[in-house]
Amino acid sequence: MAIGAVSLAVAKACAMLLNKPLYLSIALLKHNQEQPTTLSMPLLMVSLVSCGKPSSGKLNLMKEVICIPHPELTTKQGVEMLMEIQKHINKIIEMPSPPKAETKKGHDGNKRGQQQITGKMSHLGCLTINCDSIEQPLLLIQEICANLGLELGTNLHLAINCAGHELMDYNKGKYEVIMGTYKNAAEMVDLYVDLINKYPSIIALIDPFRKEDSEQWDSIYHALGSRCYIIAGTASKSISKLLEQGNISIPKSNGLIIKHTNQTTMSDLVEITNLIDSKKHITVFGSTEGESSDDSLVDLAVGLGVRFIKLGGLSRGERVTKYNRLLTIEEELVQNGTLATSSSSCDARIGGQEQETMTLVKV
Repeated sequence: MAIGAVSLAVAKACAMLLNKPLYLSIALLKHNQEQPTTLSMPLLMVSLVSCGKPSSGKLNLMKEVICIPHPELTTKQGVEMLMEIQKHINKIIEMPSPPKAETKKGHDGNKRGQQQITGKMSHLGCLTINCDSIEQPLLLIQEICANLGLELGTNLHLAINCAGHELMDYNKGKYEVIMGTYKNAAEMVDLYVDLINKYPSIIALIDPFRKEDSEQWDSIYHALGSRCYIIAGTASKSISKLLEQGNISIPKSNGLIIKHTNQTTMSDLVEITNLIDSKKHITVFGSTEGESSDDSLVDLAVGLGVRFIKLGGLSRGERVTKYNRLLTIEEELVQNGTLATSSSSCDARIGGQEQETMTLVKV
């Protein structure tokens, strides 16, 4: 259980002896001790709201609604934009409910289904909100973006952490998408296709199924894989098993979420990212549950050259520390002239118009 911690400690000691930042030391390890001329910043995957099973609303499907700023924005610009969106979400959550109209008999005149969106801060660093339909959180974010003059699908995109393994009702053998609403695996494929057709700004689905539903992973990959990243997180095997088998295609996906766990060495991380790159998949570097304020994983993500970094929301100290480390690394790369241009990392799923420069602040 100490292997991961010891390996990270050795990497930190090595970086100190070389008088280099940890991310550069990891980059040397990644590139066989040849220092890369430029380094790319991973694209942000920031959790805006959570409305999965832990929430008191009826909606179970969306454990995290995640925002991805346009790749041509700097990390600072992306954080600034997302902080503004989060601020407006907080305002809506804190807004008092309108006075209830009374009928002549004194009954509540509000229509059913118009429940106020309330929320509390979750361990993910974002608000857990109560929603009763799949569209409710998406419409909330869409409305806020419109009020801020931002366009979903151009300035920013969305990803959904479906957490399929948490939706399964094993007694019924079906996914409980909304409280009392169950769908089998085949019906879930249709649900996701309809969702992406209606909201093309969603460019990633994380864990849409349990790993056991391999046939449905194949189906959704063939149906949506060219328009939307299908990403395996919890549904993927452990890094050690992936390296042992050399096969990252089960379940069928466009990419994997990898994490630095107690059993994972720095060499393991280099090997798995090389394997993922060789298969032309994308790598998402994610934070672990119950993590500390250690910001080393940000250095690992930059040094390994991963495509996305998923740290949760922009709240809670252990997460804010990591976002600030991202901003610091970006500043260092700019000052050293070693920051890779963002245009090289654009993708058909998240391409778009060039963005206006925004005011920059630290988290």
